[in-house]
Amino acid sequence: MRAIVISEKDNVATALEDIPAGAQVKVRVGAEEREIRVATAIQFGHKFALRPIPKGGEIIKYGEVMGKATVDINRGEHVHVHNVESQRGRGDLMAKEAER
Repeated sequence: MRAIVISEKDNVATALEDIPAGAQVKVRVGAEEREIRVATAIQFGHKFALRPIPKGGEIIKYGEVMGKATVDINRGEHVHVHNVESQRGRGDLMAKEAER
C-alpha cells in the first residue's frame, strides 16, 4: 500500500511514499479496499481526499477532526495548509465554545 487510512471515519489518506500525479492508489478503509486516482503529486506524509469535502467540511484523520476545508476539495486532491484551516490548539475557538 502506498497510503494509509487509520480510522473508518477518516476522509483523508496519508501517503507512505511520494506519489506522482495521476497515480491510482489502493487504500484499505476498514474491510473495504478502495482505489483513488490522485490529482496532483502527493509527498510522503501528506494527505489526499478519499471523497469530496465541501468548503467548511471537516477534515478527519485518526478518526478526529483535524481542520476544516477552506475550499471545496475533490476526491484525490492534496489536503494540506493551502486548503485546510487547523482546528487544533485554537484558543479563540475554545473561548467561543465556552461562551455558548
